[in-house]
Amino acid sequence: MKDSIVKMMKSMLLLILLGVVSGRRTQLLKGLPATSTVEENAAAGVSVYSFNVTVSPLSSEGVAILPTIVNSNPLTEAFDIESKGDLEYRVVTTGNPVLDYETMPKSFDLQIFVEDTTGRSDLNILTVQVIDKNERPVFRGNMAIQTVTIYVLEGTPPECIYQVDAADPENAELKYSLLPAPVPFLVLESGAIFTTKEFDYEKDPHCYFLNITVTDPDGLNSTKTVNINIININDERPYFTTKQRIYRIPEEQSPGTVVANITAKDPDDEDSPSRLFYSIQSSDRYFSINPSTGVLQVTGKINRDALPLRLHPNISLIVRVEDSPSSSHASEMEITIIVDDINDNPPECNPSTFRIEANENTIAGTFLLDLRNYCKDIDVDPSNNQFNFTGLSGFGSNNFALESTVSGRLVMTESIDLENPANLGAEVYSLTVRVQDIACPNYSNIIYIYIRIKPVNEFFPVFSNSSYEFNVPEITKVGSRIGRVNARDKDWSPSVITYSIVAGGGTRDYTNIFWISPTKGDVKILARLDYETTQKHILTVQASDQEKTATASVTVNVLEVNDEEPVCSPNFYSFQIPVSLAVGTNINGFRIECQDRDSDPRSFRYIINEGNVNNHFTFSPSAGSNTSRLILASRFDYDSGLDTNWIYRLHVYITDDNLLSARDKTTDLIKTGTVTLSIRVIPNPTTVITTTE
Repeated sequence: MKDSIVKMMKSMLLLILLGVVSGRRTQLLKGLPATSTVEENAAAGVSVYSFNVTVSPLSSEGVAILPTIVNSNPLTEAFDIESKGDLEYRVVTTGNPVLDYETMPKSFDLQIFVEDTTGRSDLNILTVQVIDKNERPVFRGNMAIQTVTIYVLEGTPPECIYQVDAADPENAELKYSLLPAPVPFLVLESGAIFTTKEFDYEKDPHCYFLNITVTDPDGLNSTKTVNINIININDERPYFTTKQRIYRIPEEQSPGTVVANITAKDPDDEDSPSRLFYSIQSSDRYFSINPSTGVLQVTGKINRDALPLRLHPNISLIVRVEDSPSSSHASEMEITIIVDDINDNPPECNPSTFRIEANENTIAGTFLLDLRNYCKDIDVDPSNNQFNFTGLSGFGSNNFALESTVSGRLVMTESIDLENPANLGAEVYSLTVRVQDIACPNYSNIIYIYIRIKPVNEFFPVFSNSSYEFNVPEITKVGSRIGRVNARDKDWSPSVITYSIVAGGGTRDYTNIFWISPTKGDVKILARLDYETTQKHILTVQASDQEKTATASVTVNVLEVNDEEPVCSPNFYSFQIPVSLAVGTNINGFRIECQDRDSDPRSFRYIINEGNVNNHFTFSPSAGSNTSRLILASRFDYDSGLDTNWIYRLHVYITDDNLLSARDKTTDLIKTGTVTLSIRVIPNPTTVITTTE
């Protein structure tokens, strides 16, 4: 951006100066116009051309505007003007940009302007021609940025191993050469480097340093170094130096335990430590070999007592040594590892927990369990797999015994009566027996024996009461619990009592009105009770311990509750009346008559709850009777607009709370019946009807 502004300012200055010069141009620039030359790639500050400025004698202060390059064709900033002193100046290179004959213009016309203090000015042109200069050839590719290293395998026939890439700035034809001369390499004029022999790593030098020189026709050159390394290859098979072929180890060695140290040598590496790779060829889950050191060690669990080692304790391995993981130069040998048995397993019993049963009246001496049938020691060697039974202990162990430590036979020593207070609650006896190796280190396991003494059912269930009586309001919800019966059994442990209804509890409409919880004895109702139909139900309830039963009587007294709604006739009526009907008239002689199964006829109240617009209608009497008449309470007034409805739909509520006090009305159950009436008012012939319904 800054360069663009400078160029713009110079252009504006040129236009201004041209205007000035056109009016008062004088020959002030001595030696211009002129033509000069400069070599490409010239550094900053190289002098291109020198000239003088001649000022007027009247110009006492010399130059007002110093000589300036105001424009160039083509545009460039490659030149500038420096003062040499005493009005002598020179044009020099700036080095930005560096002049390049091959890529930039070959000639530049520089317009130079000057003005003295009297106002005289001059503008002249210096033509600068760029001269081509021969430049050194340059390497390209990897050789331009680094020292190239080439690897050659020994035994490889002579061949091209690298192609040198170089270029000349003037596009001249280049030639290649290498030093030192007495080496088994040559470089062609094309830049291809060839080997001239097959190398032997053991006889020839392992590394060569070649100086590659590229030269242009004028003798200018550039040199780079190429490193060539000869790579050794293996042509001899390694051989094992370990002579031992049979090894013996105990079983159950921990991972990482060293079994053997397999060693080998490679003839190719006689003068240095061999770099060999060891492996196990046969598939094996027990051992692994360090690929670098040849150390053979345990990697997996070695169990002599499990198959296949239980039958075949000898493990054969094929060990392979090679001089590289992918080389065909290798040797193999077979080694045998014999696994010895140790006493590493305790005797095991399957199951290790026994649950057996015996009746509470089982006699002393009865055989219960033979433990030896369930226990074994899997160690292979007979000296390691013998065991016995000891240490019978636990709750109630005095009632039991082992016949001998060898046999493992468990017998009962005393008969057990669960009803005896000394044994009360002792239904299960927990015993332990230790099964233990005879050989050291005397591994052992614990056997758990749970003996359940089965009770004998000797007693009948007994109810807590011989009879039960429950008082139940008739409005009790279906599914409600109305009472509970309870029975017990003196047998130990207490038997599970099951309850059922074996008689009673039905009506004409329902076979079963009542239900009893089989496990808890809770009595519930399955259907709605009705005092007006049945006031008492008598049930027979049975308690059973699955073998023996007992019964009890249950009486359910149904308590009367106001649960019936008033029922009125008719419950719907529709009729018409004239608009001029007199107040106090029994409308169409209509009356309703109500009944309630559980209420006195004096308990009724009559209330018009909806539709009685402007209160034209009422019932008489409004309470205290089971009959009441519909009365017109006030006349209709359609003329003034007070009344607009010609059809009235009255919803009448009949409640059975007339005889209740205000306090009882907040607590007692109140029932309500309903009657719906539809009344159409018939207008006079002269009446104009403006509104309906």
